[in-house]
Amino acid sequence: MVFEHTTVLLKETIDNLAINPNGVYVDCTLGGGGHAKYLLSQLSDKGHLYAFDQDINAIKHAEESLSEEIVKGKLTFIHSNFRNIAVELNRLGVTYVDGIYYDLGVSSPQLDQADRGFSYHKEAKLDMRMDQNQTLSAYEVVNEWDFNTLVKIIYRYGEEKFAKRIARAIEAEREKKPIVTTTQLADIVKYAIPAATRRTGGHPAKRTFQAIRIAVNDELGAVEESVDEGLKLLKVGGRMSIITFHSLEDRLIKQMFKQASTAPETPRNLPLMPDESISEFKLLNRKAMVPSDTELEINNRSRSAKLRVIERQVFRDNI
Repeated sequence: MVFEHTTVLLKETIDNLAINPNGVYVDCTLGGGGHAKYLLSQLSDKGHLYAFDQDINAIKHAEESLSEEIVKGKLTFIHSNFRNIAVELNRLGVTYVDGIYYDLGVSSPQLDQADRGFSYHKEAKLDMRMDQNQTLSAYEVVNEWDFNTLVKIIYRYGEEKFAKRIARAIEAEREKKPIVTTTQLADIVKYAIPAATRRTGGHPAKRTFQAIRIAVNDELGAVEESVDEGLKLLKVGGRMSIITFHSLEDRLIKQMFKQASTAPETPRNLPLMPDESISEFKLLNRKAMVPSDTELEINNRSRSAKLRVIERQVFRDNI
């Protein structure tokens, strides 16, 4: 498999971690390995990077492209969903880290590899599994989930206002015969949406495919669990960078970071220790960072990317 990938917000994501050459870092979304390669170039032989990916193809690619770093003992791959960040790191004897970063969503290689079934442009069996060992695929969601559930996920995860029309069209079609391929589904969605709406806003199936992909992989649930556990793993001064690509992810991260960086409420007239009056975390950018015009020219897929960064100020046991 050719694993071609243009890394988004490369330097912004890593540089904002304020790399300690001897530090311990976690890449929660290895993907094409671009962020990992740049971070590893800043680590001494005493530093270490733990890289998660549930897609074995990403790990196999990185084993070749980052082989020198593996030989130096600076890199460990973890083939697991990043929602297991605490369990997997603890198993390896890691309790605290200097930084964590995420590049959320589907990667370019997954989109470009037709047989993975992520793309509405390419003919393939309905799949969309990031972890190929997982049982649930897009085929089961489309052909077996009931009308109300389809409406809910298409509306909630795809922010698609024609969710009912699309779910009804899917239900009607699968009663005739199973919906097997990506192009079948894309056509069903396309013709369920009013013609006037189809003329603008990109491919009409984009939001529905996004919704089904998120449901298949429980992406938002995994992100929430992982970020919550990841924040607990940060040392004082440790940072977390997160790139998001759609409003649902960005809203979730914005809310989680806001909650983490809000100072605790304390009773009036009660004496406080110095650290008790400040928040456990602080936001390093109140407004999300976005790709530069230069990056947008080079990589069109970066156009919806947003980067948020948070730093631990003090340590408390109650998060």
